[in-house]
Amino acid sequence: MRILLRYIGGSRSLFSGDPFTGGIQTRFKKPANTAQTRLETRTLDNKLNLLAFHHRRLSIVLSLYSLVSAKKSGPFVSIQLLSRWAPHAGVNTLTAGELLRKYPHVFKVFTHPMRKNACCKFTSKFVDLLKREDEILIEMEDENVIKIRKILSMSVNGRVHIHAIRLMRRELGLPENFRELIIMKHSQIFRMVDLEIVELVDWNEKEGSLCFSAEVEKWREKEYREKWLSEFETKYAFPINFPTGFKIVPGFKERLKNWQRLSYVKPYERMEKVRVRSCGGVERYEKRAVGIIHELLNLTVEKMMEVERLAHFRKDLGIVVNLRELLLKHPGIFYISTRGNTQMVFLIEAYKGGCLVEQDAVYGVRRKMLELILLGRRNTRELKEQGEGEVDREFVVEYNNEGGTKDGDFVIPILRSFSQ
Repeated sequence: MRILLRYIGGSRSLFSGDPFTGGIQTRFKKPANTAQTRLETRTLDNKLNLLAFHHRRLSIVLSLYSLVSAKKSGPFVSIQLLSRWAPHAGVNTLTAGELLRKYPHVFKVFTHPMRKNACCKFTSKFVDLLKREDEILIEMEDENVIKIRKILSMSVNGRVHIHAIRLMRRELGLPENFRELIIMKHSQIFRMVDLEIVELVDWNEKEGSLCFSAEVEKWREKEYREKWLSEFETKYAFPINFPTGFKIVPGFKERLKNWQRLSYVKPYERMEKVRVRSCGGVERYEKRAVGIIHELLNLTVEKMMEVERLAHFRKDLGIVVNLRELLLKHPGIFYISTRGNTQMVFLIEAYKGGCLVEQDAVYGVRRKMLELILLGRRNTRELKEQGEGEVDREFVVEYNNEGGTKDGDFVIPILRSFSQ
C-alpha cells in the first residue's frame, strides 16, 4: 500500500492539470545559453558604453558631411533636402531641424541670398579639423603601408578584399583614396590580383610572415621581465581586465589559467590544419582567432570597431567561428557595447577609466571634433563673435558660376532628376 501511495504521489509531480490533460508530462526546459542571451546578461561597462554612444554621434555627423560635400552645387544644402538625407545617414530619432539646433558648433544655418530658402553648412572650425585629419593621414604614409602589410600577412593566402579594408578605412586611419596613394604607389610591396583583391608580392605560403610580431608580444615580454614570471606562464598569455562587477563562478579561474597556458599558432605564423579530436584542437583554433582579432584591434586608431565590419575579414583571415560568440566568451579581453544601435567591440586593455591610453595625432583631431559635438548649445556667444551667424557671399558667386538665375531656379531640380 505504501508503495502504491508513493507511486501516486510521484506521478502527481510529473503530471499536472485537469482530468483531460493530466496525462501530459511536464518537461522543464534548460535556460538558453546563446550569444544573444550572453549579450543581454553580460557585465556592463558604463564608461565604454558612453564612449560608444559619443562615437555613434560623431559617425552620424561625418556621414552627413560626406553627403553634403558630394553635392555639386556647393558645400551647403537646404534643410528640406537634409531632412530627406538624414535617414540615409542614420538619423532616425531626430528631425533635421532638431539636429541643427542641437549642434550649433557643427552646423551653420543661413538664408540663401538668391533662393531665399533656409540652408545649412558645416562650420569653419569643424571643416578645418577634417582638413587637418586628411593632412595627417597623408603624412602617415609609412605607418599605413605597415598596417596594410600586417593585415595581408595575417591572411590565409596573403590576399585580402579591398572592400573589407575600405569599410574599416576610418578605423584603421587610412586616407580616403588609399588604393591609389598606398597600394598602387607601392607596387614593389602590393600587387592587384583583381579590381577588389590585393596581395603581397613577397608572400611565402610555407613560412608565412616572420618579419612582424604581434603587439601582445610587448606585453608578454614586459610581464616576463618585471614580474619574474616563467616563460610557460607568459608565452601564450593575453592581458585580462574584467569590468567592474564581473562575477567569477567556481572553476572559472582554473579554466582561465589553463587557457592562458594553451599554445596556439600566432597571427603572423603559418596556419596549420587543426585536428578537432586532438587535445585542445578546437581551443587552439579559437585562441588563434582571438589573437587575430586582438592584433586587428591594435591596428585601429581608437582600438575599437563595429562587429559587423569585423565580420568582413572572416574569410580572408581564416576565422570561421561565430565572431560575436567568440568575443563574448572572453570578457576580460573584449567588450561589446550596444549603445547607439550598433555593436562596437573594444579592446579593454587599451582603455583606462574610459580613456584611450596610447593616443596619436589622428585621435587628437577626432577628439576635438567630438568636443564640438559635446558642447551642444553651450558657448554659442563665441559663434556670433566669430561671424558664424553671417551669410557668406561666396555662395552667390558659386551659384552664378553655374549659369543659373534667380528667375529660372525652378529648372534646376528638374535637370538634376534627368541627370540622375
